[in-house]
Amino acid sequence: MMNLLEINQRIKQRPPFQMIERVTELEPGVSAKGIKCVSVNEPYFTGHFPDSPIMPGVLLIESAAQLCSLVIAPEGAAEDENKLYVLLKVKDFKFLKPVIPGDRLEIEVKVTMASAAAYEFSAVISVDGAVRAKGSMLFTSMDKNAVYG
Repeated sequence: MMNLLEINQRIKQRPPFQMIERVTELEPGVSAKGIKCVSVNEPYFTGHFPDSPIMPGVLLIESAAQLCSLVIAPEGAAEDENKLYVLLKVKDFKFLKPVIPGDRLEIEVKVTMASAAAYEFSAVISVDGAVRAKGSMLFTSMDKNAVYG
């Protein structure tokens, strides 16, 4: 549904911190499915861990969060350049099996609560149909001036 170039037009993250490489399904305001191919060339593997590379759990959460941002801000919506959606809370994330180079992450996020002030999502991250991590995340919007002002 969306390739890397189309995703680049919609999210603010860029390599090496851009995690979502393909979106296979997107229902604005409801859910999305996306892909991240884990490569041994990613910079964090040099130190995490040199002889046994494992993708850090916080980057699994970031991968899901980037997919959530596409659900929150649908294509064609007038983007407020002064607004940022930020991760407010990570809840009950479980890491069931490590993610290693060569894995193809299948990420699925679903809105479980939406209001004017916040969005909550459930997230499931799988490899070859087996769940590797799952949990929920809460996002809120902030004015950039509150962060950088």
